[in-house]
Amino acid sequence: MSNSGNERDEVAVLVAAWRRERPDLDIAPLEVLSRITRVSRQLDIARRAAFAEHGLEIWGFDVLAALRRAGKPYQLTPGELIHENLVTSGTITNRLDRLESEGLLTRHPDPYDGRGIRVEITAQGIQVIDAALESLLLREREFLRSLSTNEQRGLAHSLSTILYALEGNG
Repeated sequence: MSNSGNERDEVAVLVAAWRRERPDLDIAPLEVLSRITRVSRQLDIARRAAFAEHGLEIWGFDVLAALRRAGKPYQLTPGELIHENLVTSGTITNRLDRLESEGLLTRHPDPYDGRGIRVEITAQGIQVIDAALESLLLREREFLRSLSTNEQRGLAHSLSTILYALEGNG
């Protein structure tokens, strides 16, 4: 079910106030980006709740998800995890230590690099990440229930276009 545009969310109220107070400014970016910010806050709350059900924090989900997405044998190097998670070497080491102590991953020597290591998700880690992902997707479907499939595809395309440009590709 699509929003007809007649409903007024909090952003509509603030945009109307800015248009009244500063009619000389083009307020259009606020109509989009303030809504993205508010959706992002709600999504962050939903993600934290979905992951907490499975004993994870967002960062733990991100590390385990990167390993799970790698496919069999579900291994990556710490460098690959740094790249996937956009964190520093010290941060990834701390995260790996914590997840390993919980039995969700293991580290072992890299057979291709005598000085390197490989990080591998455990069977328990796979169970946890799969369950956390299912919980997340249930919540995310709720976020999008007011949009038709075509509206969701259009929104995904528009957001992809913006993100592509912001990441220096456009």
